[in-house]
Amino acid sequence: MTKRLATPFSITALSVLSAALIVAAPAMAQTKPGAAPAAAAATAPKLLPPQSDIAFTFRQMGVPVEGHFKKFDAQMAFDPKNAAAGKVSLSIELGSATLGDAATDAELVKPEWFNVKKIPTATFQSTSIKTLGGGKFEVAGKLSIKGQARDVVVPVALTQAGGATTATGALAIKRLDFNIGEGEWKDTSMVANDVQVKFKLAFTGVAPL
Repeated sequence: MTKRLATPFSITALSVLSAALIVAAPAMAQTKPGAAPAAAAATAPKLLPPQSDIAFTFRQMGVPVEGHFKKFDAQMAFDPKNAAAGKVSLSIELGSATLGDAATDAELVKPEWFNVKKIPTATFQSTSIKTLGGGKFEVAGKLSIKGQARDVVVPVALTQAGGATTATGALAIKRLDFNIGEGEWKDTSMVANDVQVKFKLAFTGVAPL
C-alpha cells in the first residue's frame, strides 16, 4: 500500500527562513552622560504581528502544501543608510506551525519533525547586511533549526507606508539539512526536500530609506 503522509513537513526561516526572513531598523542613538534616555528608545523598531507573516510551501506526494508559523519575533538595530552596521535576529516558535489541520499540526511537534520538546525555537542571526539599492538588501546569517545550523543569504526588499516599514523576501532551503522528517520521512518521494520560506515582517520605528 502507498504510505500516506500523516505528518507533512513545515518550516522556516525559514526561511526562513527561514526565512527569514528580516532587516531594517534605526541604529540606537547615543546619549551624553547624564542626559535623558535617547530618543531612539522611543522609536526603537517594533514588530507588528497582525501585519506580519512567515509562510512555507513544500510538496507532499507532488501536491503543493502551504503552512504558517503563528508565533515569531524579530529584534533589529539597522539604519537603511548604513546597512553594513546593522544587525537583525529572528526567533520562531516551531510549535506554532500550522497546516490548517489540528491532527496534522499535532504530528509536527514530534521528534521526527520539529522535536519541539527538545528544541522549541528556530533562530536566525545576521552576520552581514549588504545594500543592493532601490530598497533592496542582502542579509547573510546563520539559520538554526532542530540543532542544525546553516549559513544562508536572504534577499530582502523594504517598503515604507503609513509609518510602517515592511520587509519581504523568500528563501529556499532543504529540510533534510535540518533533520526535519526523520526515519521513514527521509523519503523525498513522499515529502519533497525543497522548502520555500516566504516572509512579510512589518515594523514601526524604522528610519527613512
